[in-house]
Amino acid sequence: MIDIAIALFALGVAAGLIRSDIALSKGTYDTLSILLMFAIGLKGGVALHGNLGWQLVPELLMVSALGVAIPLVCYPVLRKLVGLGVANSASVAAHYGSVSAGTFAVALAYVESRGLPMSPQTTLYLVLLEMPAIITGIFLFRRFSGTGGDWGALWKEAFTSRGVVLLVGGVIIGFVYGPKGTEPIAPLFVGLFKALLALFLLEMGLTTAKFMTAWRKDQWRLVMFALLAPPVLAASGLALALTLGLPAGTVVLLTVLAGSASYIAAPAAIRHAIPEADIGMAMFASLGLTFPLNVLIGIPVYHWLVTQGLGL
Repeated sequence: MIDIAIALFALGVAAGLIRSDIALSKGTYDTLSILLMFAIGLKGGVALHGNLGWQLVPELLMVSALGVAIPLVCYPVLRKLVGLGVANSASVAAHYGSVSAGTFAVALAYVESRGLPMSPQTTLYLVLLEMPAIITGIFLFRRFSGTGGDWGALWKEAFTSRGVVLLVGGVIIGFVYGPKGTEPIAPLFVGLFKALLALFLLEMGLTTAKFMTAWRKDQWRLVMFALLAPPVLAASGLALALTLGLPAGTVVLLTVLAGSASYIAAPAAIRHAIPEADIGMAMFASLGLTFPLNVLIGIPVYHWLVTQGLGL
C-alpha cells in the first residue's frame, strides 16, 4: 500500500483532472511550503547538533560539485536534442540541477518511516545542490547568449531566496538549540511534519493536473527529457553516495535529490535573472512530469535498489 501522504497527492491529481472545485489559496500554499522547508532545516540542524566537524568539508564540496555538474550536462542535451533555445535550455538545466524540497520532504518521510540510517548532514545537501545549480544555469545563459549582468545581484538572489533562508535558518537554529532547546516547537515542525506534507502534496497534485492537461504535442521531446533525465541524474547521485560511503538512508536521499527538479526556488530566481525564459515550460517538466515520476515510482525504486540490489 502506498504511503498515505502519496495517496493525498494522487487524490489531488485525480481531483484536478476531473476539474473538481477543490482549491488551496495561495496563502495556504505559501504557509505550508514555509513550514515544510523550515521543518526540514530544523530536523537537519538537530541531527547535526554535536556532530559537525571539519571532516565533512570534502564530502560537502563534492555534493556542491554535483550541483554544478548536472546543469552543465543537461544544457547541451536540452539545446541539441530537445531543441530549446539558449534561454529555455539554461532555465530547464538550472531547474534540474537545482533540487525539489517537496520531493526531499517525501523521501525524508519515506526513509524515516522505514528506519533507514542517515547521516546528520543530509539536509545540507539541499542547499549545497540548489544554489550552485541555479548560478550555473544563469552563467550558461549569459555565456551563450552574450549578455552580461550584475553578478552581485545574482549572488544576492541566490542567497536570499525564501527556500535557502528557511533551510539554512532552520539548520542553524536546530544546530544551536539541539533536541532539548527545540522541544517547545517540535510538536508543530516535527510531530505534524507528515500531516503538513500530506496537505502540501494535495496542492501539488492539483497543480500537477493543471500542467498535465496543458501540454502540447510539439513538446514531446521535452516530455521525454522530463521522464528520462531523472533516473539518469539519480544514477550520478547514487554513484557519489556510494563513493562517499554514506549510510543507506542518505544514499536513497542523495539519489532522489540528484534526480529531482526544482519548482520553488529555481523558478523565482530564473524568472528574475533570465526574463527571456518560459518558466511555464520548466514548471511543466519539473512539476507536471518529474515530480510525480519521482514521488510515485522513483523513491520506492531507489529504496529497493539501495537496500535489496546493493544490500546496504
